[in-house]
Amino acid sequence: MNSFLQSIIGGANQGILWALLALGVFISYRILDFADLTTEGSFTLGGAMVATLIASGLEPILSTFIAFLAGMLAGLCTGLINTKLKIPPILAGILTMIALYSINIRIMGGSSNKNILRFDTVITYFQKIFNISKLYATTIIGVLVVAIIIAILYWFFGTEKGSAIRATGNNEKMCRALGINTDNTKILALMISNGLIALSGAMVAQQQNYADVNMGIGAIVIGLASVIIGETFMSQKFPFWLKLTFIALGSVLYRVLVTIVINANFFEASDLKLLTAIIVVLALALPKLKTAYSNRHKKCHKSAQNFMTNNKE
Repeated sequence: MNSFLQSIIGGANQGILWALLALGVFISYRILDFADLTTEGSFTLGGAMVATLIASGLEPILSTFIAFLAGMLAGLCTGLINTKLKIPPILAGILTMIALYSINIRIMGGSSNKNILRFDTVITYFQKIFNISKLYATTIIGVLVVAIIIAILYWFFGTEKGSAIRATGNNEKMCRALGINTDNTKILALMISNGLIALSGAMVAQQQNYADVNMGIGAIVIGLASVIIGETFMSQKFPFWLKLTFIALGSVLYRVLVTIVINANFFEASDLKLLTAIIVVLALALPKLKTAYSNRHKKCHKSAQNFMTNNKE
């Protein structure tokens, strides 16, 4: 039982770090309505950048910030390919993702992975300062970073620029008619989105003490699963900051669900992709099932009322 609880805590711990990726996917997929496949490349870019910089002796916090900026640069490339070269969003994202595969190997000095086990990271800083285990240090840092990012996003999307991005995602033609440069709003949103995704990759790389060129494979599906799970439990009446919080919680819940299923000893660790696909399908189907159940309940209630009325007459 103890080891099971430890596994659940470990899963939640991973979910907190991946919550930054979920927030990034939420910005591109939901707010901007842009199917951005750069995600898998920019997540690895964050990990590769932070691991290489830390291994070269640079301070971990500064390395993490530079990884965030590198992710923004990847988003800028996708945005420019889409808006200036008029290449469809999916293809623009795929092209950047493919290019990033080679760039990430270059960043890691021609190797497919980079080990930082012997170096200090942001997580080991916390471990030493507060004399706590790696698990708790990762949780505290993850919660702090996610809370700060949610606060910044809440503020930003309330500004004129942020509102223009949200309006672009809702109705691009109307925005252009109102004089908003939608190309700029798209590029800015993609930069923020991929910056957050790279930041997530940087945090995950420091948590696992290495970066690998394949660490981003499937990241877009995990991000979408987290967003959909988070949205399942949120209402449209929720304020924006609470929606962002639910997206982050969706990432934690997704990781906990995966941990529970794997610990059930029915699935193997190699079945993770299959589990992800099943969870995404269930999460996508859940709102429709809820609506169907609600309609059926209303129909039954109405039939019962009609029956009672007819009997009285």
